[in-house]
Amino acid sequence: MKRFSIAQITELKLPRPWTISSKLGTWLKLFLALLSVSCAPIFIRFSETDLGANGTVLNRLLIFTLFFGTGRLISHNGIARISKTETVKPTTPLTWQHWGLLLVVGISSTTTLGLRAISLEYTTVAKSILLNNLTPVFTTLGAWLFFGKHFDYKFLLGMSIALTGAVVLGLADLGGGSEYLLGDMCALLSAVFLAIYFLIVEQLRNRFSATTILLYRCIIGSVFLTPFVWFMEGQLFPTTMVGWLAVIGLGLISEGLGQRLLADCMKELSSSFIALFLLLGPIIGAMLAWLIFAEGLNSTTWLAFTVILSGIYLAQSSSATIHK
Repeated sequence: MKRFSIAQITELKLPRPWTISSKLGTWLKLFLALLSVSCAPIFIRFSETDLGANGTVLNRLLIFTLFFGTGRLISHNGIARISKTETVKPTTPLTWQHWGLLLVVGISSTTTLGLRAISLEYTTVAKSILLNNLTPVFTTLGAWLFFGKHFDYKFLLGMSIALTGAVVLGLADLGGGSEYLLGDMCALLSAVFLAIYFLIVEQLRNRFSATTILLYRCIIGSVFLTPFVWFMEGQLFPTTMVGWLAVIGLGLISEGLGQRLLADCMKELSSSFIALFLLLGPIIGAMLAWLIFAEGLNSTTWLAFTVILSGIYLAQSSSATIHK
């Protein structure tokens, strides 16, 4: 029998169970994030019975900042007391580039949320989600143009298939006439700004935690939105119980759970794949709209869902899925 020395044994490439569990954990977080983000249009619909579109976004950002900012302060105070007797590894100082990227994150995400909220005033929930989830086109194009990322045929083919399903779903929902044009345009523009947000968050995840990025995003967005909401809409906060419950749901579920988990997943998955994965949002959003707002579902919708899911399944086998 062949004998191995201790040095040879330590050099053997053995499978590590934690790698599999880590990958499974990432997928579970991604699914939970999808479910949480898909609830946002429902919360927005209820919130806009009491608040304007931008007031809804403002309260979403403020509630996240209040809840998670307070939690971060409590956590830091506890760490500070422990670190008095321990050596803390110093972190690299923030540069002007970091501050600039954080500023763009705050502006782009706030613009996305504002345009999305406006779109829901003028078009259906399912169609708004559909047009917002055309983000993979802009995310992939931006990653290729500005960051030199390469995409193999599996990813591009999977994205093409998924987008075909999205187009089929959109064509099935185009019977509303010209009164939906403004809402459609706002939803499409929000997809562009969402792509910018995803691309920059993917870069910042090498330096900041997901919660830190979202805190900066919400603080910057709140600063920009407060005077605008005050002068244009005249109402900063909800006045009804339904309005308060809706914005709390937006701040804690859609933002605090959904967006935070999406940013967390960008440590391991590329922003292009996450944007593509969010094409599944119409499945959940349309079902919720069907249950709550009685918006119809038909055979074309289910066919489109199947095509989208097939495209995402193909794309996930590509190396472009991984964040490098």
